[in-house]
Amino acid sequence: MSSDATTQVIEQMIGVLLEDSPDIFLVEVKIKPTNNVKVFLDADSGISIAKCVTYNRALYKQIEAEAIFPNGDFSLEVSSPGLDEPLKLKRQYKKNTGRNVEVLLMDGTKTEGKLVAVGENEIVVEETKGRNKKKEIIQHNIFFDNIKTTKIQIQF
Repeated sequence: MSSDATTQVIEQMIGVLLEDSPDIFLVEVKIKPTNNVKVFLDADSGISIAKCVTYNRALYKQIEAEAIFPNGDFSLEVSSPGLDEPLKLKRQYKKNTGRNVEVLLMDGTKTEGKLVAVGENEIVVEETKGRNKKKEIIQHNIFFDNIKTTKIQIQF
């Protein structure tokens, strides 16, 4: 089975597992050449480690039962995407409204600021320039088609 076909089969399995939990959603499935399967799940209010463990166990049993990998030669990790992974789904953007983000556009330019709105086809990022009396807030409307990656910026 090709990697794309395997990914689709695993995505379908996860879809069935998540049917009873509408607040939890699949972000991405990655399969490395070493048959290391990484499943990234998220939830509108965050996902716990306990939930990830539950889904890991259920999915592992299904992958084993379906014999997707020859001789059961695979490893499985189920986790949340973490802050170092870029946002992929509109649902993730909505969940992270109000947080600071760095948006890398297709043309290589970067925009940093607060994610203030998520629309059907675009996001709005508020960039603050200057301080005190010279403070200026610039709103950037960025279409999803123009976004290469968006990462959450951690503020200390």
